[in-house]
Amino acid sequence: MAFSPNQSYTTANLLKKSLFLPKPQALQTLYHPKRNVHLHKPLHISAATGFASVAGPEDSSPRAGAARCNAYEARSQPVPISIEFDREGAAQKLKIGAYFATWWALNVVFNIYNKKVLNAFPFPWLTSTLSLAAGSLLMLATWASRIAPAPDTDLDFWKALFPVAVAHTIGHVAATVSMSKVAVSFTHIIKSGEPAFTVLVSRFMLGEAFSLPVYLSLLPIIGGCALSAATELNFNLTGFMGAMLSNLAFVFRNIFSKRGMNGKSVGGMNYYACLSIMSLFILTPFAIAVEGPQLWAVGWEKAVSQIGPNFIWWVVAQSVFYHLYNQVSYMSLNEISPLTFSIGNTMKRISVIVASIIIFNTPLQPINALGAAIAISGTFLYSQVLAFAPRAMHEKRF
Repeated sequence: MAFSPNQSYTTANLLKKSLFLPKPQALQTLYHPKRNVHLHKPLHISAATGFASVAGPEDSSPRAGAARCNAYEARSQPVPISIEFDREGAAQKLKIGAYFATWWALNVVFNIYNKKVLNAFPFPWLTSTLSLAAGSLLMLATWASRIAPAPDTDLDFWKALFPVAVAHTIGHVAATVSMSKVAVSFTHIIKSGEPAFTVLVSRFMLGEAFSLPVYLSLLPIIGGCALSAATELNFNLTGFMGAMLSNLAFVFRNIFSKRGMNGKSVGGMNYYACLSIMSLFILTPFAIAVEGPQLWAVGWEKAVSQIGPNFIWWVVAQSVFYHLYNQVSYMSLNEISPLTFSIGNTMKRISVIVASIIIFNTPLQPINALGAAIAISGTFLYSQVLAFAPRAMHEKRF
């Protein structure tokens, strides 16, 4: 039996030809290559309408109302599948992740070596000066060798940078003084209260009003810091006040930076380099006046005799790693939002606290650890609330 794919058949003809239930022999006949049948692909019924009674065998003529079936050859057509991969987005996330990991690692290393140096050489003013000097020399060498382009600055830039550098210098020295008196973990627990200082300074000195959830988020920060301070085994008032002063100074640094650097086209790396250079010039005369070269010489000789040549490596490491971790943090701030940066800063403190407790075997009471956990959790909560509860800003008129 030969037929064309375009030929139409009625139900009666199909039954008469026994095509509904073909026998194996019929299938072989249909697909035999030597017959006049060219059905290399299956037939599909495209339409079937008007089912009616089937005619008898003697009536082979099509009747009105009989089901009419049209057969056609199935053709396979390719279905386009488009899978898009956001390479730029993935590369950006990878870059930010690398910044965060490097930032945290460098900060942990700095705090460890800084505490080692201060334990053997209790001169925080000189230690702070060396940190700024190392960073300044590194960036000057980088600019001179053209590894990185030098910033295009003018007198207005340095004028705007001056109050930022003053606040940065005070905050840096105060934090170093704190770590020379108390454990690294305790200093960072107190420094996790910086958001509370930010809100209070912004509210009472800048006239900014925050929403109620923002104020409520400060309660666990203040309560956790107070609980941790009250249960600190090696509490020292100078160390506690140093950490508090550092918080206040860095709040003003951020305020001055936002106000004075608007419109300035200096990247994060060069911005922090300029900040370090100016802070070095501000700090050096005060360090000489407070401690002095005579005390430094005696203390240096004593530290080298007790520790050996490794002490020199400790000083170099804490100085270089201080600059590197701050530089990476400023570079990260160029790539992420302030909220993400705040969250990263909170996680950084957790890594420093845990690492310092393990390395220095710092004694920690359960109630003290609870206070630290409450304070750090409050800092994280503050960053989340600040993002989803916009504040109403009201400027005071002077």
